[in-house]
Amino acid sequence: MPLNFDDFQKQDIKFDISELRNACDQVLKIKGFDTSLGIPHFAGISLNQIPGDPKSISGSKIRGVFWTKPDSSGKEVVRDSKIDESQYTEFLDDYKNTYFKDVYDQLTKKYRLGRVRLLLKEPRSTLSWHRDPEPRLHIPIYTNPGAIMVIDHIAKHMPADGSVWITNNTKYHNAFNGGEENRVHLVACVLDYKFN
Repeated sequence: MPLNFDDFQKQDIKFDISELRNACDQVLKIKGFDTSLGIPHFAGISLNQIPGDPKSISGSKIRGVFWTKPDSSGKEVVRDSKIDESQYTEFLDDYKNTYFKDVYDQLTKKYRLGRVRLLLKEPRSTLSWHRDPEPRLHIPIYTNPGAIMVIDHIAKHMPADGSVWITNNTKYHNAFNGGEENRVHLVACVLDYKFN
């Protein structure tokens, strides 16, 4: 039986990977990854916020609500608080002179986005098995062959070549970085995107 990769949908838009990496390096010089989120080997930098509300991108709001099955009982539990993704419409001034502003402008013409973040997965680490309220848009910036996402038990590596992917994060999934280099993706919450 062939593997079904329908939950990983490559989009018909592409960005310059060199420019993406330059922008990522610029952002990291302005603000390092926030590692105070309470999740080992995971960190994020928000690129947009609720207009005029810097608190909308601090603490658990970088993560947002998700559901998980933390133990062998299989009982689902909710973590963190629900976020109104539709309110995240202001691109941060600190990053307006980077390529990410152009990327954001192009993406918001094509998709209805919520939070847009740079997410770090450190080497030899994994996220929990969980599901999110909406799909996610991914643009891999730094990756390696051991950085893989698993959705509903189907594993896929998304290369850092400027491609844009939308993943069905409403299903149980995780991401792991089995390599020895950081994995950094631009990740956006996508509202009103439908999977077949």
